[in-house]
Amino acid sequence: DTLWDLAIAEVEKRKNPDDDNVKPGEVWEKSILFMGNKNAGKTTIILRCLEREESPKPTLALEYTFGRRARRHNTPKDVAHFWELGGGTSLVELIRVPITSHNVRSFAVVLVLDLSKPNELWTTMESLLQVTRNHVNKILTKLEKTNPEVAAEIKQRMWNDLRRDHPDYALVDPFPIPLVIIGSKYDIFHEFDSEMRKIISKTLRFVSHYYGASLVFTNKSEPLLLKARALINHLAFGYDKSKSVSVDPNKPLFIPAGLDSMSQIGPPPASDSDLGKMRANTPLELWKKVFEITFPPKNFCDLQDTKDPAQDIQYAEYEVDVMRAQKNQ
Repeated sequence: DTLWDLAIAEVEKRKNPDDDNVKPGEVWEKSILFMGNKNAGKTTIILRCLEREESPKPTLALEYTFGRRARRHNTPKDVAHFWELGGGTSLVELIRVPITSHNVRSFAVVLVLDLSKPNELWTTMESLLQVTRNHVNKILTKLEKTNPEVAAEIKQRMWNDLRRDHPDYALVDPFPIPLVIIGSKYDIFHEFDSEMRKIISKTLRFVSHYYGASLVFTNKSEPLLLKARALINHLAFGYDKSKSVSVDPNKPLFIPAGLDSMSQIGPPPASDSDLGKMRANTPLELWKKVFEITFPPKNFCDLQDTKDPAQDIQYAEYEVDVMRAQKNQ
């Protein structure tokens, strides 16, 4: 090899630290599950990541697509599998379909939260992340018996973004697989009262940091979508991770995993006397109580999907619809 060949190989290795165990000519596969509020813009973000000029359609249940990228000239293209869970929290049990013991090692989650609906925010986030975490933990428990090396590697990787000397090392509880939290509809959120914006921003910063996740605020504007795309491309294709940080509550937040701290975030936005009255077993529970004082959660039933997809004109099939009408009759 010439000096240039060695230099190029070194740069590629730095770009893709996970590729140490990928042999030349082998295809690297990653999977990402997008979930979050209904109509929060998940499909738009996926289409933008895949550079597809299509109009987004409503997602029914669980949908799949994929993207391919070549790491270098004349090499096989790497594949990223994109799964999207529709229906907000109503179909959360379907996350068991894409996340399995075979692919959990290369799986990541993108949670898209609608910033324009703060009263749904915590309920959506909590129910989706809880079910996902429980499912992944069950898979890891099984793997500990069948393939302890892989289970140990996944558990170790949870802590990769937080250095051992980080002051919050003992205070956080990282999500078992890589997680990105996207706050969508920033243009509407930006019109909110500054105090409301501050509470939502601080709370999402705390949750992201606590789970070892990256956080980005976005809308349909190109510069903000590009920032979200950079984080997703890092998960999907091992592209360089951005080191830039934006924590100003008056601007869209952009904080890659491990680059925030409890001291910068500060305490929950409530008076000392109010905090003293609240009983909470974990810091997460305390932040939840403070957040829900300002934004009381919507009734969970309100978040359920009430529309019958069988009546949707988008999925009309003459023979099936005739048989169905006959059955109903």
